[in-house]
Amino acid sequence: MELQNKIDSTFENRFGGHGTVYASAGRINLIGEHTDYNGGFVFPGAIDKVIMAEIRANGTEKVRVYSIDIDDYAEFGLNEADAPEQSWARYIFGVCREILKRGGKVEGFDAVFAGNVPLGAGLSSSAALESCFAFALNDMFNDNSIDKFELARIGQSTEHNYCGVNCGIMDQFASVFGKQDHLMRLDCRSMEFEYFPFNPSDHKLVLIDSRVKHELADSPYNKRRASCERVAKRLGIETLRDATKEMLDAVKTDITAEDYFRAKFVIEEKDRVLAVCQALTDGDYETVGRCMYETHDGLSKDYEVSCEELDFLNDVARECGVTGSRIMGGGFGGCTINLVKNDLLADFVETAKKRFNEKYGHEPKVYEVIISDGARKIADAK
Repeated sequence: MELQNKIDSTFENRFGGHGTVYASAGRINLIGEHTDYNGGFVFPGAIDKVIMAEIRANGTEKVRVYSIDIDDYAEFGLNEADAPEQSWARYIFGVCREILKRGGKVEGFDAVFAGNVPLGAGLSSSAALESCFAFALNDMFNDNSIDKFELARIGQSTEHNYCGVNCGIMDQFASVFGKQDHLMRLDCRSMEFEYFPFNPSDHKLVLIDSRVKHELADSPYNKRRASCERVAKRLGIETLRDATKEMLDAVKTDITAEDYFRAKFVIEEKDRVLAVCQALTDGDYETVGRCMYETHDGLSKDYEVSCEELDFLNDVARECGVTGSRIMGGGFGGCTINLVKNDLLADFVETAKKRFNEKYGHEPKVYEVIISDGARKIADAK
């Protein structure tokens, strides 16, 4: 309520009166890393950290929007030539343009927004911003006629066409489709998805943010993607989604060691996602945790996208008896995601902060997250 009250009072001071309040969530991905571009599965969930906006049509062709967190104001029209200079405002402009390109309706509006999604922690604050405005404009101007998958694609297209990020669909999908106490298995080839229960009474999800990001001279993501594509081509298949470990071992002598280990990780990760889905259905969080550790080992040793700091945090988790821990996201910095028993939580957090600070000279940030709903209307205009 504190966030909503701050937005509401700011809206009243800046624009007079009140608008309708909407929100959309950041996300975590429990397991299924670097599988999206290989036609595999991802397993995200929306979290209780959101971007929230109060919005009201203003009867003009102009969008007027204020960001509380950045303390910045932008005003722009709805034609392609009207793109704002501020990078944060381009997310909102892009959503407007992508709706219009699809034959939807957008008119001028006033908006104030703020959020509590930690920036730079890999929780997809940009997708939450896109999804919040896409959901709101669909509700306000299009009678909710745009389906939810298209709202996710609108956010993805905004990244591609207005923000210069060639992202997949997972972040926007999770932000739009999130459901309290459930994770979602998304098939990145067919776009089919299924909800799985995630409401452990005796565990918490905790992110430990290393607050480091290693800049790399080459493009590691593109190089790893190329490795996967070379192996798929050698196997005569479209993506590694259709590969098995036996198929990979049969061509081991025909490919480089690097390509072999990249493909090995992707094939094993595909199977781990399915194993975790079954484990959650059975309420077996020990298996979930074991798979998380296996993913970390694979990302660190086979896919080589970890870094010293993240491996250190993973080692601390093992020593503290944490059920599961792994890198979350693309790698080379950022967070570990940890599945921790309630009675071990305080000790683990304290130990991780102390030992990390001793070794690297700064404390990591800690975020406890709860699996929550995605894009939604919070309150009608007063």
